[in-house]
Amino acid sequence: MILKNAMKTPDGTVIESAHRHDYVTHTDKNGKTYMVDGGTEYLRRSSHRDQVDMSIYSSAGHAHNRKYFKWGTYGIKGDEPYRQVILMNMNTNHILAIIETQDHISAEVRDLFFAEITWREKNHG
Repeated sequence: MILKNAMKTPDGTVIESAHRHDYVTHTDKNGKTYMVDGGTEYLRRSSHRDQVDMSIYSSAGHAHNRKYFKWGTYGIKGDEPYRQVILMNMNTNHILAIIETQDHISAEVRDLFFAEITWREKNHG
């Protein structure tokens, strides 16, 4: 599973696609245009062969995953501006509410939430 879809261009600019069809471009100091697309659904990018792939995958293990997996939220009442929260910064009650109420999420995402609950129980926080 893709947790972060990003690349670094030769001039040091990092571009990231946050969600499906989030087409992000950057014209580098070298004059070339770089792009990433697909968010955590798929990887699509330009290929000049001089960029650095900065994508992160869930196979890295939970201690790593909890720092990069993001969940989109409109707040507890659904009346706040949309924002993304990194898993390690999410409130435990929020994670439990997602597990209980969001039956549309994939098994992989559900497993990340359960792994976070287990991690917090083992690490007291």
